[in-house]
Amino acid sequence: MAREKKTGRAVALVYDEQRTAAPQVVASGSGLIAEKIIETAREAGVFIREDPDLVELLAKVPVGEEIPAELYQTIAEVLAFVYSVNEKFKKKHDSR
Repeated sequence: MAREKKTGRAVALVYDEQRTAAPQVVASGSGLIAEKIIETAREAGVFIREDPDLVELLAKVPVGEEIPAELYQTIAEVLAFVYSVNEKFKKKHDSR
């Protein structure tokens, strides 16, 4: 999930390596739609990254399509960060 504060845009991604070769855009919009995407993500505990440049690029990908190969490295870095944070949180939570 990525969003851009100043223009109120948001793009949501899902990656299921069993079903697709690359992350897929599942929601995209601006204004009220972006607010709903962000609200839904927060309620679901989904990581939100604010990155105007990334949102601008992802907003060009039609909903339902996989991200283009040019964005693989960038999205892989975001996913690696998310997985790392999730693992640290899980270890901290499990140790209680």
